[in-house]
Amino acid sequence: MRHARPYVFLLLMMASGCALAGGGFLGIDHEWAYDNSGIWARHYQLDLEYGVIATAAIGALWLGDDEHLGHEFWQSIDSTAVSGVAAQILKYAFSRARPYQNQGPNKWFQGSCCQSFPSGEVTLQAAFVTPIILDEAARGHPWIWGLELLPLYDGIGRLKQQAHWQTDVLAGWALGTAAGYWSVHRDTPLSVEILPRGLSIGLQKKF
Repeated sequence: MRHARPYVFLLLMMASGCALAGGGFLGIDHEWAYDNSGIWARHYQLDLEYGVIATAAIGALWLGDDEHLGHEFWQSIDSTAVSGVAAQILKYAFSRARPYQNQGPNKWFQGSCCQSFPSGEVTLQAAFVTPIILDEAARGHPWIWGLELLPLYDGIGRLKQQAHWQTDVLAGWALGTAAGYWSVHRDTPLSVEILPRGLSIGLQKKF
């Protein structure tokens, strides 16, 4: 997981640098001032979420698993699916209260009302970009690390909208990264194995 250290550390510093008195299991959780304006408006984050899902699905189906980028998209489908299920299980298991519920960062196991830990949207963004980053970086394209701006932007937005604590964002980022790392080390994406072969050949080859 050494690939995850630089940007997890970056977010940890971002989160703790403005803390006056934090709580939570890392002592950094605190509520940010609410901001739903400008680039932090909620609809932009939703657009990003839908855009990422559409990019992975359309790219995988159009290019196919035999194309390098298409293979990366199939890996992203694997990692987003696996990490999404895991994130939802963790949300139910830990049932942590969100900042806007005004119960503080140490309220865990509150029941079905509360699903703060981890951040599912940050998990999605990290799971989407990690396979692409690791493959392209290995091919000598270091600029690809710029894709880490997606989970970073989403994480800041979730903090500004008081939907998550800092450790929720960090946990989601780590979970998505771990799933992406796992998907990269599979020779054949799991989604390619379980779907009919015709879907993974690539629509571009049929037209």
